[in-house]
This record gives sequence, C-alpha cells and structure tokens, in this order.
Amino acid sequence: MAALGGWIVLESGWYNVAATQQHWQPVHTVLEKGMRESVRFHARNVATPPLADKARAVRGAHLYHQHCAQCHGAPGVAQTPVGKSMQPVPGPLVDAARRWQPRELYWITRHGIRMAGMPAWEFHLRDEELWDLVAFLQRFPLHTRDSYRAVVEDTASRPLTAAAPAVPAYPDIERGRMALTQYACQACHNIPGVTGPNTFVGPPLAGLSQRKYVAGVLPNTADNLARWIRVPHEIDPLTTMPTLGVTERDARDMAAYLLSKE
Repeated sequence: MAALGGWIVLESGWYNVAATQQHWQPVHTVLEKGMRESVRFHARNVATPPLADKARAVRGAHLYHQHCAQCHGAPGVAQTPVGKSMQPVPGPLVDAARRWQPRELYWITRHGIRMAGMPAWEFHLRDEELWDLVAFLQRFPLHTRDSYRAVVEDTASRPLTAAAPAVPAYPDIERGRMALTQYACQACHNIPGVTGPNTFVGPPLAGLSQRKYVAGVLPNTADNLARWIRVPHEIDPLTTMPTLGVTERDARDMAAYLLSKE
C-alpha cells in the first residue's frame, strides 16, 4: 500500500518541486539531522593538520571570498541572488567552527553535500587549500565587515598560483569517473556508469573505445582524448564543447575511464 501510494503521488505530480516552496519543517529537520550524522561518521578518521598559522587563515580568506561568499555571504557581504534562492538556503558560516569540528569542515568542503547545492571541491582546490579554508573558518567569528574587506582586498597577501602537481605515471580509472562528475560532463553527455539526466546536448560517450577518431579529427588515443577534454577549441575552433579548466591529471584519468567502457 505504501509503494502504491508513493507511485500515485509520483505519477500525479502533486508534490511541488518549485524552489519557491520551502521544505516542511519536519522534512528539513530530518534531512539536517541525517546530514550531520553522516558527516560526523565519514569524517571521523580525517587527520587535522596544524591550523593556527595566521598566513594560512589569510590564504583561506581569499579562497573563501572567491569560491564561497557567493552562496554563504560574509561580514557586510550579502549572498548573491543564486545563494538566496537555493533550497535549502546555504546559511552564513560565521558560526561554522562552533557547530563543526575542523575535520568535518574539511570533509564537507572536499566532498560536498548531495542534493543540497554544496559542491565538492576535491577536483578544483588542492588539499592544502581546503585546509586553508578550514583555518579561515576557525577565525571567521573574529572578523568585522572592515577587517574582512581589508583581508580580501590585500593583494599582497593573496595566495600565489601553485604549480601543477606531478601527473602520475598511470591513470586512475575510478578517479576518472569521479572527475567526470565533478566537471559536470554528465550535464551534456550520457556516460556509462555516471548518474545523470537523459540528455541529448552532446553525443553519448558509451563505446568510445570503439571509435576511430576523437571529435572526428584526431586518432582515438588516450593522449588525444585527454587533449580534447582539456582544450577542445584548439582542436576544433567551432565546437560548442566548453573549456572547463580540466587539469592534465584529471583529463588523463577521465580519458582512461571513458576508454575502459565498451
């Protein structure tokens, strides 16, 4: 009976999925409880490095302003319209250090929160940068509007662009699957083994290993596929495939995964 009732609700379209309608409070409370317990469980073995270095917190402030303030805001800085309209609302993080352990903040930032709009930064920030963000969150309650603005506008303290990490000798196929999800490749392509919408924007990527050419131009090799993933407009200036800022390592792992699927 429960399954039948669920099917009727699903097929009828009665449940309103509009973002203008908030979750019922009991639903929100249950989801929040489940999220907190899940984070605490999965972050329990994360080793926390020293975070007291002020320079580390300053680097974290710049990273926060660049990547996080749009949704979470900051002292004297409102969320963008996107952040304000998300459901559930991504609240301010000024009290995050009181509610979460450093290892838990690191885990959330690295892995994100599914179906909450919180992205995973594992493939976009280095591990050291993730801990810089956590170090900043430890000092966040001490900031006023003026002190926060002074830190993020101080170009002399802005973190330098780090050199690209060394590319391992052999690609990691499973890591490649994860990288495909983190660069949102499934938004345009049907990819075997990657959950996504039934989209027809880009060609399906099943059976890629059986194709003779990449993008109809380059011989189908792992190196050429990785190059296409990284810089498609250098190969075909007219392509609508966007340049996603994929690193060399991520592109090689993604190519290895795609070529491993029949």
